[in-house]
Amino acid sequence: MKTKYNLPSRIIFCKKCVISNQRPSSISEFFHTPERKGAKYLNINEKDGVCDACKQNDIKNQIDWKDREKKLIQLLDKHRKNNGEYDCLVPGSGGKDSAFQAHVLKYRYNMNPLILTWPPILYTDYGLKNYNNWINVGGFDALVVRPNGKVMKELTKYSITKLLHPFQTFILGQKNVAPKIASKFNINLIFYGENEAEYGNPIAENNSSLRKKNYFSVKNYNNIYLAGIKISELIKKYKFKHQDLKVFLPISYDEIKKKNLEIHYLGYYLKWTPQEAFYYAVKNTGFVPRPFRTQGTFSKYNSIDDKIDDLHYYTTFIKFGIGRATYDASQEIRNKHLTREEGQKLVKKYDGEFPNKYFSEIMNYLNIKEEYFFKLCDNFRSNHIWKKVGKTWKLRHTVNNDGLDD
Repeated sequence: MKTKYNLPSRIIFCKKCVISNQRPSSISEFFHTPERKGAKYLNINEKDGVCDACKQNDIKNQIDWKDREKKLIQLLDKHRKNNGEYDCLVPGSGGKDSAFQAHVLKYRYNMNPLILTWPPILYTDYGLKNYNNWINVGGFDALVVRPNGKVMKELTKYSITKLLHPFQTFILGQKNVAPKIASKFNINLIFYGENEAEYGNPIAENNSSLRKKNYFSVKNYNNIYLAGIKISELIKKYKFKHQDLKVFLPISYDEIKKKNLEIHYLGYYLKWTPQEAFYYAVKNTGFVPRPFRTQGTFSKYNSIDDKIDDLHYYTTFIKFGIGRATYDASQEIRNKHLTREEGQKLVKKYDGEFPNKYFSEIMNYLNIKEEYFFKLCDNFRSNHIWKKVGKTWKLRHTVNNDGLDD
């Protein structure tokens, strides 16, 4: 059966958590095209049926974290400045993870971090409150980079129509802006939170604390894409100006080398448990969860800054058959906060729930007709994942073994 996006044709679910091998590994967003050429997906071992994310979690539980912390202190001492200048940069929007890492670096390890924020496309009320609390309660200097609002809106619209990827412009900012700002401020050390290998990227990526350069830098600007459209085409056909697109573009390899920028995962050095990061952020930076359950899942505190976030996870359900409850339940199972059976029930109850709370507002903001969005969703479904029964789309396979073809 023909598949889209280079997805594995046979759908397999991990025997320890509830994720499937349709879970995409991270790719460089500026090489993200509708075909997802060269894209990789979560590996599930053929012998034991366990996914790489679960295996990485087992590795994580055997690490000598005291030794890792010593290495962190050595790294911090290498970059520490005693003249009042910023000695590291922490990108984030005020969620639990960025709040945790900035606070730990400043108050546990006596660093002087600069906070850098690429704001959500459409802030939620509590997301904006958490950001302000992060700065005011946590006590940080902060810099906000706001791109041209008109360009941001248009690129977000195209990322939906071309890729069914509502979150791309936000991800571009999170991944690309930090190295460029660090270079301008002569900050050589940047910290992100967890390595993507924690959730399904190849395990080998977690053998180093360094973030892969191809996530945030390029050697040649001529072949890169935004919203699935080549830069030259955006300028010629879509009438964008190069100066308006520049803020979305990655830093060059040459600049990284020239400024000797180091981009590390703090989660390599400190054992990272999302629920513990949440408790820490509540206590130390005034973080508050959503006052209601997030649509599509059972949690209240994960990725709650942007109104478009909920729609993003709905589109992953359309393209990969994996909704937000699957992501959240798999994480909680690995951290032993849920059993697999509990996770299966939560997936059955919430996965793929349509996020109607902000949907009309988002469509109005982007000037997309609601009926057109639903037609797009149908066009982006892969036949090996979905089958239409009457007027309703049904999953062929589920973790609960109750799909049409199970």
